[in-house]
Amino acid sequence: MKPVKAGERIVRNLYSEPFRSFDTPDIVYEGLSWLPLDEARPVGTGFHVIRMAPGAASTAHEHTADEMFLVLEGELIDHDGTRYRRGDMVLLRAGTQHGSHTPGGCTLLVYVETLERAIG
Repeated sequence: MKPVKAGERIVRNLYSEPFRSFDTPDIVYEGLSWLPLDEARPVGTGFHVIRMAPGAASTAHEHTADEMFLVLEGELIDHDGTRYRRGDMVLLRAGTQHGSHTPGGCTLLVYVETLERAIG
């Protein structure tokens, strides 16, 4: 087996690494911060962790690719009242539209291939 070379492995720790503001070109997300695994990917794509502060909400958006997430802590509530709680694994298919909020804050482990699109 050949050794793993520098640059071929990325390790990030969600408990010790600094999270940063979740700023995308088209959508403003107040109260959201994120920690990407691969910083070379566009903001909001790939494998990453999102923290939502208590009372934070996402802008209504449409998924341009399937989005998968796991609720690590807290609770997230979708626009239709669906509640996602700690341990819930969620798949939202490409083309789905939603907006979410969290009364007490939450932490999500997310994978999405492409950035979502804001909707009015």
